[in-house]
Amino acid sequence: MGGRLSGLTTRGRCMLAGGLATAGCAVLLDERDLLRIGAFVAVLPLLALLVARRTRRSVTAERRLRPARLAVGGGLRVDLVLRGGRLLSTLRLADAVPDAAGAQSDTPPRFTVHSLGRTAGTPGRSAVITYRLRPTLRGAHRIGPLTATSTDPLGLAQFDRELAAASTLLVVPRVVGLTGVPPALGAGEGTPGAALAHQGQGSSDVLVRPYRIGDELRRVHWRSTARYDELMVRLEERPWRGGTTLLLDRRDSAHRGRGAGSSLEFAISVAASVYAHLLARGEPVTMIAEDGTELAAQGTTGGTEAMLDALAQLRPSARSDLGGAELAPSADALAVLGDLGPGQLESLQARRPGGGYAILLDTTTWDPAGKAPAGTGAHATAAALRRVGWGVVVATASTTPERAWDELVSSAAQRVQVR
Repeated sequence: MGGRLSGLTTRGRCMLAGGLATAGCAVLLDERDLLRIGAFVAVLPLLALLVARRTRRSVTAERRLRPARLAVGGGLRVDLVLRGGRLLSTLRLADAVPDAAGAQSDTPPRFTVHSLGRTAGTPGRSAVITYRLRPTLRGAHRIGPLTATSTDPLGLAQFDRELAAASTLLVVPRVVGLTGVPPALGAGEGTPGAALAHQGQGSSDVLVRPYRIGDELRRVHWRSTARYDELMVRLEERPWRGGTTLLLDRRDSAHRGRGAGSSLEFAISVAASVYAHLLARGEPVTMIAEDGTELAAQGTTGGTEAMLDALAQLRPSARSDLGGAELAPSADALAVLGDLGPGQLESLQARRPGGGYAILLDTTTWDPAGKAPAGTGAHATAAALRRVGWGVVVATASTTPERAWDELVSSAAQRVQVR
């Protein structure tokens, strides 16, 4: 009996007990009118129980995410489609939403449905409830389950039921538009960016600039001079290279901050933007983690989308060092680095003796409570990297990905002009 009456609320149980007690007293006192009142009071919660139970079983629901995949900061619409017969009681809905998928003033989103309407061309009754989300953190977020609580108008009975299972919302890193590339990352005749138009094997990769007074005539590049109808001087000549290796430092110990405002999220956004930018230019690019794990292979059809899907669920690494297999010597190297501790610069240099380009994050700026003065360690590390052949820019918490990339391209071009 207790299991059958488990849907009664405290009010319903009290009314049932009061009705039974009244009916019992009426029998002892032989009061028929009192017996009718007691019977009515006792039956009312049972009727409410039947009404609430029927409402629970007569309604189905479907959740639609529009879209089901979007970038951090984008907006989406969630439609809850209810179908069923006529409602005999109130239906209260609650859809579970994690804060990372979009903070709600009413969490979880709650709605009250009193009736379902008829729609032309659709059998039965239905209703659509809509609410909006704006995810603040990348990842695969569970939206739901959708639970329904059916009650009678007097609040005597209540049943809980899961109407719709959880749906997956995929939130990918934000990608920003970038312009230009540093020298040796698609700027020459034989670099990967020109691979689509590459004619013949073994062509040299030549970087040139206009002739200046004092330049040696032996450095004049006559083929470029004929092409541009201006005297051009060779800056460097190197064999054709095999694309770009993009290294993303995801070590937890190398980053600071929490949530969407952490240095790791900034690094992931930068890496995703660079990958998409190089791929759009026709550059073969491979993204790897600090331990050598391949995060995104050289681009094919849908390469950017596959890369974003992989980064959406990327988790920090527990590694503390940067040691690992040597980066491909035939490819250019570009690294997005967090904090480099003692000995880690040497580990990076061992993996890439020829140097490369790096965006180094000043992680102290993502942690205002940090004891070290902002920029002290980052600029010292950047100087050490430059001494061993790396082109480096330092990014802070106030730096945008576009600005960091522009500074890298600009500083790389200045280095070439100085040579």
